[in-house]
Amino acid sequence: MNQTIINPPLANQLQLQTWTWKNHQIQYTVMGTGQPLVLIHGFGGCIGHWRNNIPTLAAANYQVFALDLLGFGASSKPPLNYHLELWQQLLYDFWNQHIQKPTIFIGNSIGGLLSLMLLADHPEISRGGILINCAGGLNHRPQELNPPLRFIMGMFTKLVSSPALGLFIFNQVRQKHRIRNTLKQVYRNTEAVTEELVEIIHRPSCDTGAQKVFASILTAPPGPHPSELLPKIKAPLLVIWGENDPWTPISGAKIYQDLAAKGQALQFESIPDTGHCPHDERPKIVNSLILDWLAKQ
Repeated sequence: MNQTIINPPLANQLQLQTWTWKNHQIQYTVMGTGQPLVLIHGFGGCIGHWRNNIPTLAAANYQVFALDLLGFGASSKPPLNYHLELWQQLLYDFWNQHIQKPTIFIGNSIGGLLSLMLLADHPEISRGGILINCAGGLNHRPQELNPPLRFIMGMFTKLVSSPALGLFIFNQVRQKHRIRNTLKQVYRNTEAVTEELVEIIHRPSCDTGAQKVFASILTAPPGPHPSELLPKIKAPLLVIWGENDPWTPISGAKIYQDLAAKGQALQFESIPDTGHCPHDERPKIVNSLILDWLAKQ
Protein backbone atom coordinates (compact mmCIF):
# COMPACT_ATOMS: atom_id res chain seq x y z
CA MET A 1 0.00 0.00 0.00
CA ASN A 2 1.34 3.42 -0.95
CA GLN A 3 1.96 5.72 1.99
CA THR A 4 1.35 9.46 1.66
CA ILE A 5 4.32 11.50 2.86
CA ILE A 6 3.45 14.90 4.28
CA ASN A 7 6.38 17.27 4.38
CA PRO A 8 6.69 19.32 7.58
CA PRO A 9 6.19 23.11 7.33
CA LEU A 10 9.26 24.86 5.96
CA ALA A 11 9.75 26.80 9.21
CA ASN A 12 10.15 23.49 11.07
CA GLN A 13 12.92 22.40 8.71
CA LEU A 14 15.28 25.16 9.82
CA GLN A 15 17.94 24.20 12.35
CA LEU A 16 17.72 26.71 15.17
CA GLN A 17 20.58 27.68 17.46
CA THR A 18 20.98 30.01 20.43
CA TRP A 19 23.60 32.69 21.03
CA THR A 20 24.02 34.65 24.26
CA TRP A 21 24.28 38.42 23.76
CA LYS A 22 24.58 40.71 26.78
CA ASN A 23 23.05 37.95 28.93
CA HIS A 24 20.09 37.60 26.57
CA GLN A 25 19.28 34.57 24.43
CA ILE A 26 19.19 35.22 20.68
CA GLN A 27 17.81 32.56 18.35
CA TYR A 28 19.40 32.21 14.91
CA THR A 29 19.76 29.80 12.04
CA VAL A 30 22.41 29.24 9.38
CA MET A 31 22.20 27.20 6.19
CA GLY A 32 24.57 26.66 3.28
CA THR A 33 28.12 27.72 2.49
CA GLY A 34 29.66 30.54 0.48
CA GLN A 35 29.15 34.31 0.43
CA PRO A 36 27.39 35.22 3.71
CA LEU A 37 23.92 36.76 3.65
CA VAL A 38 22.13 38.02 6.77
CA LEU A 39 18.33 38.19 6.69
CA ILE A 40 16.71 40.76 9.01
CA HIS A 41 12.98 40.57 9.67
CA GLY A 42 10.57 43.45 10.22
CA PHE A 43 8.29 44.48 13.09
CA GLY A 44 6.45 41.45 14.47
CA GLY A 45 8.51 39.11 12.32
CA CYS A 46 11.06 36.41 13.08
CA ILE A 47 13.22 33.78 11.38
CA GLY A 48 10.12 31.90 10.22
CA HIS A 49 9.10 34.82 8.02
CA TRP A 50 12.06 33.87 5.77
CA ARG A 51 11.11 30.18 5.54
CA ASN A 52 10.39 30.49 1.80
CA ASN A 53 13.72 32.20 1.09
CA ILE A 54 16.43 30.59 3.24
CA PRO A 55 16.53 27.14 1.55
CA THR A 56 16.49 28.60 -1.97
CA LEU A 57 19.29 31.08 -1.27
CA ALA A 58 21.36 28.46 0.56
CA ALA A 59 20.95 26.01 -2.34
CA ALA A 60 22.51 28.62 -4.64
CA ASN A 61 25.82 28.43 -2.75
CA TYR A 62 25.30 31.20 -0.20
CA GLN A 63 25.72 30.94 3.55
CA VAL A 64 22.41 32.27 4.85
CA PHE A 65 22.04 33.57 8.39
CA ALA A 66 18.78 34.75 9.95
CA LEU A 67 18.09 35.72 13.53
CA ASP A 68 15.26 36.80 15.77
CA LEU A 69 16.02 40.33 16.91
CA LEU A 70 15.94 40.91 20.65
CA GLY A 71 12.29 41.20 21.67
CA PHE A 72 11.00 39.13 18.73
CA GLY A 73 10.52 35.50 17.78
CA ALA A 74 12.08 33.06 20.23
CA SER A 75 14.74 35.52 21.39
CA SER A 76 14.61 36.99 24.90
CA LYS A 77 12.09 39.74 25.62
CA PRO A 78 13.63 41.73 28.47
CA PRO A 79 12.03 44.98 29.72
CA LEU A 80 14.30 47.45 27.89
CA ASN A 81 13.97 50.67 25.94
CA TYR A 82 13.97 49.23 22.42
CA HIS A 83 15.37 51.28 19.55
CA LEU A 84 17.09 50.80 16.21
CA GLU A 85 20.58 51.40 17.57
CA LEU A 86 20.11 48.52 20.04
CA TRP A 87 19.40 46.09 17.20
CA GLN A 88 22.15 47.60 15.07
CA GLN A 89 24.64 46.78 17.83
CA LEU A 90 23.19 43.28 18.14
CA LEU A 91 23.64 42.67 14.42
CA TYR A 92 27.17 44.07 14.41
CA ASP A 93 28.15 41.86 17.37
CA PHE A 94 26.52 38.84 15.70
CA TRP A 95 28.55 39.47 12.56
CA ASN A 96 31.73 39.90 14.61
CA GLN A 97 31.26 36.59 16.40
CA HIS A 98 29.72 34.36 13.72
CA ILE A 99 30.72 35.67 10.29
CA GLN A 100 33.75 37.99 10.13
CA LYS A 101 33.59 38.27 6.33
CA PRO A 102 32.09 41.06 4.21
CA THR A 103 28.37 40.34 4.16
CA ILE A 104 25.27 41.26 2.20
CA PHE A 105 22.46 42.37 4.50
CA ILE A 106 18.88 41.69 3.40
CA GLY A 107 16.02 43.28 5.32
CA ASN A 108 12.27 43.75 5.14
CA SER A 109 10.58 46.87 6.58
CA ILE A 110 12.55 47.94 9.68
CA GLY A 111 14.99 45.16 8.76
CA GLY A 112 15.68 47.12 5.58
CA LEU A 113 16.33 50.27 7.58
CA LEU A 114 18.68 48.32 9.87
CA SER A 115 20.51 47.07 6.76
CA LEU A 116 20.97 50.67 5.62
CA MET A 117 22.29 51.64 9.06
CA LEU A 118 24.85 48.83 8.99
CA LEU A 119 26.02 49.75 5.49
CA ALA A 120 26.30 53.43 6.44
CA ASP A 121 27.97 53.04 9.84
CA HIS A 122 30.01 49.85 9.31
CA PRO A 123 31.07 49.75 5.65
CA GLU A 124 33.97 47.45 6.55
CA ILE A 125 31.56 44.54 7.24
CA SER A 126 29.30 45.07 4.22
CA ARG A 127 29.44 44.00 0.58
CA GLY A 128 25.98 45.28 -0.26
CA GLY A 129 22.39 45.49 0.82
CA ILE A 130 18.97 44.32 -0.33
CA LEU A 131 16.02 46.37 0.92
CA ILE A 132 12.51 44.93 0.72
CA ASN A 133 9.84 47.59 1.31
CA CYS A 134 12.27 49.47 3.53
CA ALA A 135 10.71 51.40 6.42
CA GLY A 136 11.33 55.12 6.76
CA GLY A 137 11.59 54.80 10.54
CA LEU A 138 10.83 52.52 13.46
CA ASN A 139 7.70 54.63 13.99
CA HIS A 140 6.00 57.30 11.94
CA ARG A 141 7.21 60.81 12.66
CA PRO A 142 4.34 63.09 13.76
CA GLN A 143 4.60 65.19 10.60
CA GLU A 144 4.16 62.06 8.48
CA LEU A 145 0.61 61.51 9.74
CA ASN A 146 -2.42 63.67 9.12
CA PRO A 147 -3.89 65.22 12.32
CA PRO A 148 -6.76 62.71 12.87
CA LEU A 149 -4.49 59.69 12.44
CA ARG A 150 -1.79 61.38 14.56
CA PHE A 151 -4.33 61.72 17.39
CA ILE A 152 -5.56 58.12 17.04
CA MET A 153 -2.02 56.70 17.04
CA GLY A 154 -1.12 58.85 20.04
CA MET A 155 -4.11 57.56 22.00
CA PHE A 156 -3.45 53.93 21.01
CA THR A 157 0.19 54.22 22.10
CA LYS A 158 -0.85 55.61 25.49
CA LEU A 159 -3.38 52.81 26.00
CA VAL A 160 -0.90 50.06 25.06
CA SER A 161 1.67 51.55 27.45
CA SER A 162 -0.83 51.92 30.29
CA PRO A 163 -0.12 49.71 33.35
CA ALA A 164 -3.88 49.27 33.81
CA LEU A 165 -5.02 48.67 30.22
CA GLY A 166 -1.85 47.77 28.29
CA LEU A 167 -2.05 44.00 28.72
CA PHE A 168 -5.78 43.96 27.89
CA ILE A 169 -5.23 45.97 24.69
CA PHE A 170 -2.27 43.80 23.69
CA ASN A 171 -4.27 40.61 24.25
CA GLN A 172 -6.92 41.94 21.87
CA VAL A 173 -4.36 42.89 19.19
CA ARG A 174 -2.59 39.53 19.28
CA GLN A 175 -5.65 37.31 18.81
CA LYS A 176 -5.22 35.05 15.81
CA HIS A 177 -8.24 36.31 13.92
CA ARG A 178 -6.98 39.90 14.26
CA ILE A 179 -3.49 38.89 13.11
CA ARG A 180 -5.08 37.13 10.13
CA ASN A 181 -7.20 40.17 9.25
CA THR A 182 -4.21 42.52 9.52
CA LEU A 183 -2.13 40.27 7.27
CA LYS A 184 -4.92 40.24 4.69
CA GLN A 185 -4.82 44.04 4.68
CA VAL A 186 -1.07 44.25 4.06
CA TYR A 187 -0.66 41.14 1.85
CA ARG A 188 -2.21 41.59 -1.58
CA ASN A 189 -1.55 37.90 -2.24
CA THR A 190 -3.96 36.60 0.40
CA GLU A 191 -3.13 32.98 -0.53
CA ALA A 192 0.13 33.59 1.30
CA VAL A 193 -1.78 34.28 4.53
CA THR A 194 -1.65 30.69 5.74
CA GLU A 195 -2.34 29.25 9.18
CA GLU A 196 1.40 28.59 9.41
CA LEU A 197 2.12 32.29 8.91
CA VAL A 198 -0.49 33.32 11.49
CA GLU A 199 1.06 30.90 13.99
CA ILE A 200 4.58 32.17 13.24
CA ILE A 201 3.50 35.69 14.22
CA HIS A 202 1.16 34.72 17.06
CA ARG A 203 3.43 32.31 18.95
CA PRO A 204 6.03 34.88 20.14
CA SER A 205 3.24 37.19 21.36
CA CYS A 206 2.43 34.61 24.04
CA ASP A 207 5.89 34.92 25.63
CA THR A 208 6.43 36.65 28.94
CA GLY A 209 7.45 40.25 28.29
CA ALA A 210 5.95 40.47 24.79
CA GLN A 211 3.46 43.19 25.76
CA LYS A 212 6.15 45.41 27.29
CA VAL A 213 8.31 44.97 24.17
CA PHE A 214 5.34 45.98 21.99
CA ALA A 215 4.67 49.08 24.11
CA SER A 216 8.35 50.06 24.20
CA ILE A 217 8.68 49.85 20.41
CA LEU A 218 5.54 51.91 19.82
CA THR A 219 6.98 54.70 21.98
CA ALA A 220 10.54 54.45 20.61
CA PRO A 221 12.14 57.21 18.50
CA PRO A 222 11.85 56.66 14.73
CA GLY A 223 15.63 56.62 14.23
CA PRO A 224 17.49 57.84 11.13
CA HIS A 225 15.65 58.42 7.88
CA PRO A 226 16.96 56.65 4.75
CA SER A 227 17.73 60.07 3.25
CA GLU A 228 20.30 60.58 6.03
CA LEU A 229 21.93 57.19 5.46
CA LEU A 230 22.04 56.82 1.67
CA PRO A 231 24.71 59.51 1.03
CA LYS A 232 27.10 57.56 3.27
CA ILE A 233 26.69 54.26 1.43
CA LYS A 234 29.12 53.22 -1.30
CA ALA A 235 28.15 49.53 -1.48
CA PRO A 236 25.69 48.37 -4.16
CA LEU A 237 21.99 48.15 -3.31
CA LEU A 238 19.02 46.20 -4.62
CA VAL A 239 15.69 47.76 -3.64
CA ILE A 240 12.53 45.65 -4.02
CA TRP A 241 9.08 47.15 -3.46
CA GLY A 242 5.58 45.69 -3.39
CA GLU A 243 3.57 48.28 -5.32
CA ASN A 244 0.43 47.99 -3.17
CA ASP A 245 1.95 48.30 0.29
CA PRO A 246 -0.39 50.27 2.60
CA TRP A 247 2.27 50.60 5.33
CA THR A 248 5.22 51.84 3.28
CA PRO A 249 3.56 53.07 0.08
CA ILE A 250 5.56 53.01 -3.12
CA SER A 251 5.54 56.82 -3.07
CA GLY A 252 8.19 56.45 -0.34
CA ALA A 253 10.41 54.63 -2.84
CA LYS A 254 11.00 57.76 -4.91
CA ILE A 255 14.34 58.45 -3.20
CA TYR A 256 15.63 55.07 -4.44
CA GLN A 257 14.14 55.43 -7.91
CA ASP A 258 15.82 58.81 -8.28
CA LEU A 259 19.21 57.40 -7.27
CA ALA A 260 18.83 54.53 -9.72
CA ALA A 261 17.96 57.01 -12.49
CA LYS A 262 21.14 58.96 -11.71
CA GLY A 263 23.22 55.89 -12.42
CA GLN A 264 24.23 55.12 -8.84
CA ALA A 265 24.97 51.53 -7.80
CA LEU A 266 21.33 50.90 -7.02
CA GLN A 267 18.89 48.61 -8.81
CA PHE A 268 15.18 49.23 -8.19
CA GLU A 269 12.51 46.59 -8.82
CA SER A 270 8.78 46.96 -8.12
CA ILE A 271 6.37 44.03 -7.95
CA PRO A 272 2.75 44.64 -9.02
CA ASP A 273 -0.22 43.51 -6.92
CA THR A 274 2.01 42.92 -3.89
CA GLY A 275 2.00 44.40 -0.40
CA HIS A 276 4.42 44.93 2.47
CA CYS A 277 6.21 41.55 2.52
CA PRO A 278 7.10 40.56 -1.08
CA HIS A 279 9.62 37.95 0.11
CA ASP A 280 6.74 36.01 1.69
CA GLU A 281 3.93 37.01 -0.67
CA ARG A 282 5.83 36.33 -3.90
CA PRO A 283 8.88 34.32 -2.79
CA LYS A 284 9.66 32.87 -6.23
CA ILE A 285 9.81 36.35 -7.78
CA VAL A 286 11.83 37.82 -4.93
CA ASN A 287 14.24 34.88 -4.71
CA SER A 288 14.87 35.18 -8.46
CA LEU A 289 15.50 38.95 -8.22
CA ILE A 290 17.89 38.45 -5.31
CA LEU A 291 19.85 35.63 -6.98
CA ASP A 292 20.10 37.49 -10.29
CA TRP A 293 21.43 40.58 -8.51
CA LEU A 294 23.84 38.59 -6.33
CA ALA A 295 25.29 36.90 -9.43
CA LYS A 296 26.37 40.33 -10.73
CA GLN A 297 28.18 41.38 -7.56
